[in-house]
Amino acid sequence: MSVGPSVTHVISDAITRAHHEEWARVVASLAKRFGDLDIAEEAAAEAFATAVERWPADGIPPNPGGWLTTTATRKAIDRIRREKKRDDKYREALLVTDDTPLESVGAIDDERLRLLFTCCHPALALEARVAMTLRMVGGLTVPEIARAFLVQEGAMARRITRAKDKIREAGIPFRMPSAGDLPVRVDGVLTVLFLVFNEGYLATGPDTDPVRAELTAEAIRLTRLIRTLLPRDGEVAGMLALMLLTEARRPARLSSSGELVTLDEQDRGAWDAALIHEGHQLVRERLNSGELPGRYQVLAAINAVHTSARDIRDTDWSQVVALYDQLVGLDPSPIVALNRAVAVAELDGPAVALASIDRLEGALTGYHPYHATRADLLRRLGRSAESRAAYDRAIELSGNTAESAYLTRRRDQLG
Repeated sequence: MSVGPSVTHVISDAITRAHHEEWARVVASLAKRFGDLDIAEEAAAEAFATAVERWPADGIPPNPGGWLTTTATRKAIDRIRREKKRDDKYREALLVTDDTPLESVGAIDDERLRLLFTCCHPALALEARVAMTLRMVGGLTVPEIARAFLVQEGAMARRITRAKDKIREAGIPFRMPSAGDLPVRVDGVLTVLFLVFNEGYLATGPDTDPVRAELTAEAIRLTRLIRTLLPRDGEVAGMLALMLLTEARRPARLSSSGELVTLDEQDRGAWDAALIHEGHQLVRERLNSGELPGRYQVLAAINAVHTSARDIRDTDWSQVVALYDQLVGLDPSPIVALNRAVAVAELDGPAVALASIDRLEGALTGYHPYHATRADLLRRLGRSAESRAAYDRAIELSGNTAESAYLTRRRDQLG
C-alpha cells in the first residue's frame, strides 16, 4: 500500500510527536516491569522502529502510547526468550503480560518520575546522570548526546553502559525517593537539567555552535515533564520559569557575525514574547503561593525583572540587588557574589562593584566571567591597561567562540 506525500508527512509528524510524548513513558513502564534498563531501552527503540514500518501501512493507532508499550513489551519478551539465562525473568514477564491494548494513563503518572530519579541517582557521576537522562528520559540517541557534549560516540556509549551497570550492580531501586529524601533528590534532578540547558545556552568547545537550541529545547521539555509530574514543587516551577525567560532572549544573543550580544545591547523587540509571558506567569504564581522561595525561584524572579524592562535604562536595579541579597542567603557562593556585583555596579557605580569582586579573586581565578566582569569595570573606570590584561585573561579562559569574539572586540576598543 502506497501513501501520498501529505499522508506520509502526517504519519511522520505523529511518530515524532509520539517519540517526544511517549518515549519516557514506554521506557519507564518496561523498566518497572522487567527491572532492566538495557531491555527497556532496546525494546522501546525497536517499538518505535516498528512504528516507522507499520504505521504508514496500517495507519496511526487510536492510542499510540498503548500501541508502543504493547509492542515494546512483546519485543522485550522476545529478547528475554532468546537469552535463556533470563529464564526466571521470562516466566515473570509472561505472567504480567497482557496483549490487550493499554488505555492512556493520562499526563500524570509516576513511572516516568521513577525513571528520572533513577537516572539522576547521586551514586552516579554527574556526567553519567546527564547522559542517562538524555538517553532514557529524553530519548536522544547516543550519537546526538555525544555531539552535544563534544565526546566521541564510543566514549559516550561506554559512559551510558557503565552507568547502567552501576545501577544494576549497586542495586539502585527503580522507585520514588522517600519523603525525607525527596527535596534533595529533586534538587539533583534540577541540577542535571540546568546543566543540559546551560551547555546549550552557552556551548563550550572551539568547533561547535556557540548556542545549541536543541539542547536548551530538550532541557525545557524535560523540565516541563517534571513540572507535570510534580506540579506543586516550587523549585521545579522556578527552574522552568528561569529557563523560559533565559531562552526568550536567545534570538537576540548573537549578532549576524556570530558575536555575543550582551543584555544591555540586545534588541528587546526580538525577544520571544510568549516565553516571557509564560515565565512571568510562573514567577507570579510562586510569589502568590506564600511559600519561601528557593534558589531557582529567586533566579527566575531576577530574570523576570530584566525581561520586564523595555529598555536597559528601565531596569529596576534596586530590586535586582535586593533579590541577589536574598539569593546570597540561599547560596553564598562566589559566583552569586560576582553576579550581585554586576547589579551593584549599575546601582552604586563601578568602583563599589570592583572593590567587591576583587575580594573574590582567589575563589574565581580560573572562572572567565570573573575576569570579563573585572575588565568591564576597569574599562568604565578608565584604567585601560589593567582592563586589557583582564580581557586577555578572560579570552584565554573562554570556551565559547561568540563570547571570545565579543571580549576581543571590547578589548580592542581600548585603543
